[in-house]
Amino acid sequence: MPSPLGLSRRLGAELPAYSADDATVLKDVELEHASVPDLSKSFERAGPREQLFFDPAKTRAAILTAGGLCPGINNVVRSVVLQFHYAYGVKNVFGIRFGFAGLDPASHLPLRHLGPDDVRYIHTHGGTMLGTSRGPHPPEVMLETLVREQIDILLIIGGDGTMRGAHMLFEEASRRAVPLSIIGIPKTIDNDVPFVDKTFGFETAVARAREAIDAAHTEAMSTRNGIGLVKLMGRDAGFIAAHASIASHDVNACLVPEVPYALEGPSGLLAYLEHRLALRGHAVLVAAEGCGRCLVERPAEDGAELRDASGNLRFSSAELDIGRYLKTVIEKHFADRGDPVVLKYIDPSYMLRGVPADAMDAIFCDALARDAVHAAMAGKTDMMVGRWHGIFTHVPLPLALSGSKRIDPDGELWLSVIEATGQPRFI
Repeated sequence: MPSPLGLSRRLGAELPAYSADDATVLKDVELEHASVPDLSKSFERAGPREQLFFDPAKTRAAILTAGGLCPGINNVVRSVVLQFHYAYGVKNVFGIRFGFAGLDPASHLPLRHLGPDDVRYIHTHGGTMLGTSRGPHPPEVMLETLVREQIDILLIIGGDGTMRGAHMLFEEASRRAVPLSIIGIPKTIDNDVPFVDKTFGFETAVARAREAIDAAHTEAMSTRNGIGLVKLMGRDAGFIAAHASIASHDVNACLVPEVPYALEGPSGLLAYLEHRLALRGHAVLVAAEGCGRCLVERPAEDGAELRDASGNLRFSSAELDIGRYLKTVIEKHFADRGDPVVLKYIDPSYMLRGVPADAMDAIFCDALARDAVHAAMAGKTDMMVGRWHGIFTHVPLPLALSGSKRIDPDGELWLSVIEATGQPRFI
């Protein structure tokens, strides 16, 4: 089908141009002297296509949100609905309630029709108007619901577990030869999706995390031997803790899951805090929630009671809470020395997830949503929309699920943390 967007066919024209399928974005842009770029390692560029796979007048599209909350989900939902409705003329857009559960008839959750009036104000609120849930559902059952509802396009907003469910749904649709477009929009507050330079909601979370750090710094400075301890989200990746520490420039030690550290010994965290308090009289410590894997004894780690419905460890549980563990260890250490501290522990974790997106995240959400709709209308499937080197791309779901993004202990980001905090390596 010809696109109704009426764009230019060439770059540099007065009107915005359609994107060609052979337009690519290189994975690596930094090259050694005299080396040749590897064109095989590149991504398809996102954007509107001149030819569509689906007839807008007949298309039925659906949106699903799953996993944990993140600032900007409602922004994405709103922009998706408006793009379908106004740009392509797709009037049959539906919301699936409470994640993948909404595709399981056992949940008794009917689809909700979404038009511009239904999403008019949702971007001013945090959370998701569609609801969310965790946990798997049989792909054959979910596909049967989509076939029964005659859904042609399914846009899925979620993290790595959600994208894994999207890929399984694609495989089931392929097995049954169902022409279903499945497009993912990566959502994780931890910013740990591979082959994507940033996920939406991350900037908002970092800004809110900095506010918590500022409060901890004020508390620490206001007492003798004051310590401010802030625990931030970051199960396996410490990007929020690292970026918020750099933004604050008042953090004296930042602990993340990717960088090993010791508490005891002459090079450990406790010795460093002794030195810091003797020198300055106060200290601020930031810990990502997953940084205590090697410190906290938890023999039942693999037990179901310590995991959520998606299989993730519950780092807020008493057994795994590194914040409370560090608080206890630090207070006891200094009490045993006869030099007690005044430690204020701040855990703003869920306050970072449930707030509305800030201005930059709102812009980013809108761009992701529009490119997801462009990809879907062109018949793309089993892929997610991302951004790489500042350019929006199509990332195949099998590639996105092949690994995860982590802080490089020898990379530029962690060097910036070390220089901003002045901390040693604690090993």
